Amino acid sequence: MKLSAVIACYRDAPAVPIMHQRLVATFRELGADYEIIFVNDGSPDNAREVLAELAAADPHVVVINHARAFGSQSAFTSGMLIATGDAVVLLDGDLQDPPEVIPEFVARWREGYDVVYGERVQREAPWHMGRAYKGFYRLFRRLSYVQVPLDAGDFGLMDRRVVETLNRLPETHRFIRGLRAWVGFRQIGVPYVRPERMFGSSTNNWRKNLGWARRAIVSFSYAPLDLITWLALWTVGLSFVGAVVQVVLRFVSPENAPRGFTSLVVLILFIGGIQLLCLSIIGSYLAHIYEESKARPPFVVESIINAPAAPADVDVAHRRPPLADAENPVVHD
Repeated sequence: MKLSAVIACYRDAPAVPIMHQRLVATFRELGADYEIIFVNDGSPDNAREVLAELAAADPHVVVINHARAFGSQSAFTSGMLIATGDAVVLLDGDLQDPPEVIPEFVARWREGYDVVYGERVQREAPWHMGRAYKGFYRLFRRLSYVQVPLDAGDFGLMDRRVVETLNRLPETHRFIRGLRAWVGFRQIGVPYVRPERMFGSSTNNWRKNLGWARRAIVSFSYAPLDLITWLALWTVGLSFVGAVVQVVLRFVSPENAPRGFTSLVVLILFIGGIQLLCLSIIGSYLAHIYEESKARPPFVVESIINAPAAPADVDVAHRRPPLADAENPVVHD
């Protein structure tokens, strides 16, 4: 049995040695062969130097350096494409995904589950952020046409066949936890407490979180488009009712009939607001389609240290060869 750990790193240089130490201890406890793939997603700190030293000291460590920051989803995708383990574990590099939970993942995997995801039963974070995250997951589940597990992030274990299935998907703007649910297979959650970051502060903010929510909803829900239909029907219905009331009042009680510019301005602003909302929803879907249609690669690899060789039973048709030198960057498509 061989396990691959893929760690997305951005501003996580102080946490890298601790993550490595805890992962090694966990894998040795399991008695499994392993590889630890750190993906340096254009981190502006000294992560490159820290990872290079780690790779030089431990041949089990693979380092992928991206040409710039492409986001955690691209970092996970980059690591999954070269992972050679029978199962792949995804972790954030900030130590909020505790490696000590991996043995529970492996136990469920051995029971026959293809996907074992971490279920956040508690989050060590400000209460308003915890409420916001919980609210989003429940809203997303109601809107999505895929049953995405509640309170489950990217932290989890996937069997080799699940990883290969995900690697074949052509999408470049990925929401991995949604794609993981979409591919199916046998899945189960393992509860855990998500701790606060050990070093520094989160790189996410309200704007980025809203962007995450937008990507998730546009990728896995048609509910916003259905909302446009319902808004149109309601607007037409209200307009018809308003017209009938206007005509009736003109004949029955002319003094009470709406007159002047106030009602007209309010009505125009109301309809204009609905139109702008509908345009913004359509624009979000068009932007997503536009980005996918350009078919740009989800990431560019600048260099790889200790690049693993793909075993015979791994589908190499959807992989790129390891990078030879920094003058020939690998672009995955």
